[in-house]
Amino acid sequence: MTIPPLTFPQSRRLKTPAEFQRVYDRKRSSADGVLIVYACENTLGHPRLGVSVSKKVGIAVVRNRYKRLFREAFRLSQHALPAGVDFIMIPKLGRPKPTQDDVRASLLKLAAQAAKKLTPETKS
Repeated sequence: MTIPPLTFPQSRRLKTPAEFQRVYDRKRSSADGVLIVYACENTLGHPRLGVSVSKKVGIAVVRNRYKRLFREAFRLSQHALPAGVDFIMIPKLGRPKPTQDDVRASLLKLAAQAAKKLTPETKS
């Protein structure tokens, strides 16, 4: 049994505003007390991550901490996430600072829920 690499290369990231907007426009999300996760299909065969942390969360130090937590949770969990789906992670406001384990467990649960909502759109 080979262990898949636990890296976070550029190919696993949402980078452009158009990519973020495509995920938001799909309007498929799930949330709990820690995160809000938006999801949208991609044709790449692997998951990709985008992170959105607004100034409402706090000062730059706090926002950057959330971004590091989110990227690390994705890096460690990427092989357990649904393939071919783009995700955007947003912190839920009004909660004390989550731990790495909280974020990772929340990501796995919410990503599965959001991906389940992604059914092919019917054309009428």
